[in-house]
Amino acid sequence: MSAEEAAAAAAALATMKEDAGRSGAEAADHQSVQVHGNMQRVKVYSLTNDGQWDDQGTGHLTIDYIEGSRESALAVVDEVDNDMLLLHRITSDNIYRKQDQTIISWKDPEQALDLLLSFQEAEGCGYIWQNIIYLQQKLQSGDLGYGLKDLPSLELSSLPLLLKTVLEWGTKDGTRVAELISQNDDFFPKLVDLFRMCEGSRNMDDLHMIFRLVKGIISLNNLAIFHKIFSDDFILDIIRALEYDPEVPNVQSHREFVQNQALNEAIHIGNVSVASKIRQTYIIGYIKDAILLNALDGPTMSSLNSIIEGNKLFDDASFIQDLIARITSSNTSAESKSKLVLFLRELCVLSKILGPQGQSQLSRDLIDEGALNIISDVLQSQDKELFSAGANILVYFVNLHPNLVRTFIANHEENYLEGNSLLEFLVQGMLIDSAEEMLYQSCLEILLGSSNTTTHHQDVVLKVFFDKHIQKLIDVIASSCAPKSIARSMPGSVGVRTMVELHSAKPETLLKICELLSFCAHHHTNRMKIFFATNAMEKVLTLAHRTEKVLVVAAVRFIRTIIGKNDDFLVDRVIKLNLLKPVIKAFDENGDRDNMLQSVVLELLEYIRKQNIEPLIEYVAESFWGQLVRFERLQSIQAFKLRYLLMSIKSDAPEKIVESAEIKQSTGVAVMRKKADERGADKEQEGYFSKDSDRVDSSTPTMHSQEQSIPARKPVNADEAQVVGNNPDDGRHSPHKKLASPSKKHEKF
Repeated sequence: MSAEEAAAAAAALATMKEDAGRSGAEAADHQSVQVHGNMQRVKVYSLTNDGQWDDQGTGHLTIDYIEGSRESALAVVDEVDNDMLLLHRITSDNIYRKQDQTIISWKDPEQALDLLLSFQEAEGCGYIWQNIIYLQQKLQSGDLGYGLKDLPSLELSSLPLLLKTVLEWGTKDGTRVAELISQNDDFFPKLVDLFRMCEGSRNMDDLHMIFRLVKGIISLNNLAIFHKIFSDDFILDIIRALEYDPEVPNVQSHREFVQNQALNEAIHIGNVSVASKIRQTYIIGYIKDAILLNALDGPTMSSLNSIIEGNKLFDDASFIQDLIARITSSNTSAESKSKLVLFLRELCVLSKILGPQGQSQLSRDLIDEGALNIISDVLQSQDKELFSAGANILVYFVNLHPNLVRTFIANHEENYLEGNSLLEFLVQGMLIDSAEEMLYQSCLEILLGSSNTTTHHQDVVLKVFFDKHIQKLIDVIASSCAPKSIARSMPGSVGVRTMVELHSAKPETLLKICELLSFCAHHHTNRMKIFFATNAMEKVLTLAHRTEKVLVVAAVRFIRTIIGKNDDFLVDRVIKLNLLKPVIKAFDENGDRDNMLQSVVLELLEYIRKQNIEPLIEYVAESFWGQLVRFERLQSIQAFKLRYLLMSIKSDAPEKIVESAEIKQSTGVAVMRKKADERGADKEQEGYFSKDSDRVDSSTPTMHSQEQSIPARKPVNADEAQVVGNNPDDGRHSPHKKLASPSKKHEKF
């Protein structure tokens, strides 16, 4: 590459970077592009006399035949007005260059111009590049590939042959098939007449063939064909033809959707062009998302999305204002309002093809016009379809603009506005078994957010949630899992009515609640401490008593989240309430099953060991070794035991160990040696305890489990030699046994 060409390429790349940073429609030009296929979305540039790349516009690129000849050309049609931006004949002697995976450039001898195509995706660029190379090789070898001369006539007798031709040649030379169809002005009128005749005679075999033919034509992914079949002249018959899918036992009712949704104007559109685009947008979305969802490839889907985006339906500000005004107007009947809300939901669904920037702008416009007030009212409706529509729209807004939703909720709470809060709706939604249950959990987590990024409105949302709603969720778990003594709500707590109604929540609901509480414990620990100061943790841990393993695992992850905060207060609560008892019990009952439950419990013990949380190490070792000992073959249990041993040894100063026989017997090593002598311990075990503790590798210990006797740690004073748990200030509950004295046989660790 010459220095001039390199400079030109560098300039092109710089220009593209500038374009990527532009706002508005230019920044959205690259939001949706095909990965591969007949049409690619590109920018066209030409080199000016002063060496600058001039942007000629954005359009859809295809490799097509030049009309009236069999020569192939690069054709770019403007995405706005469908004018031809570029028509370049591919020749065998022209030199094409591929740069930076997304740029193809060349010098057009006919126009005496340096031209450049910029693709968003490398795959799309690679597809066109391979086709250019293929065509040049064909031209150089003299094999022009004249294959398909024409299509069979569109008559009932030749319908099988036409279908065979379109399907077979569509995979070999789809461009040629698309050209023959699009250039024949009589093709679609004849196809419609043939379909109507077959439907009138109820000839199912022929109707099935027409379905496959229409699907094959759509799969050709040709822009000219799309403009024809999606026009008002043919679209209804195309929809009707797609009802006769041979792989579906019963005839579908797609036309009913079209008549009730796309053609039924929920809001009158005075502009005929805009009304036509709305109908087309609805129908194309229905075809790709419902009728042919599993039949179309990625490139064809992208092309259909590009058509919807090109309609610019969502850029009409007056349209959105009129829609919201009609819904909120007192002159609009209840039936019309319902239809308008359903239309609003469809509008939000269709906007997903706009990309992040387009979706964000639309949702902001809707919220600014008062859509959240509408949703608050809709969520009080007893109409299930209307309620579901309102819920879906709220989820849409929360995902795109959580700050605006937080602001709305905060203003509602601070000004004591009438009606239920959107936050309350989301909480109640989690307690109802529905398809949106997971979405409600996600919305709450988004709205609650992280403690690192709090704003005034987020603080209000957090305060309302923790003051009014979180106890409801905790009580639902308690009432579904535990005895009445534990499940009973605290005095003054909210949510008692909810507990009565949902005394036996479904496992899926309990799982989502536990996951949300774990989220709160992780991100809003200080606020959660208010509840943890009561028996809230004990209530949540009742999930460990459930038979559903997924709930037991969720409970373990909850306590793991709490312990992971490394907070002295929380650690003390875990020990004082003996919260690991149900966890270890579930682990013990799980036995030798190598499953998720075993993994999460072992990970919990590993974390405690590696973080060297001494109170928890002592608590687990002295409270649950009787249950853990049979799992000592597991490396995690071995390592945990060794950490406790080393901790016990290091707790006694060397000079005190030899100070007196009584103190010496109270140390872990001395007692174990004495016990080993008394019962004739095997040499291997005695040799192990003779080693220098500093040389022990705590990560990979070798122990012979159940026959080793591990003492409890030496009491610091006489009071600690009493039964642990009788003293309310000792940080423990009753499960701890009386610590062994030097003259008695120690409990096994």
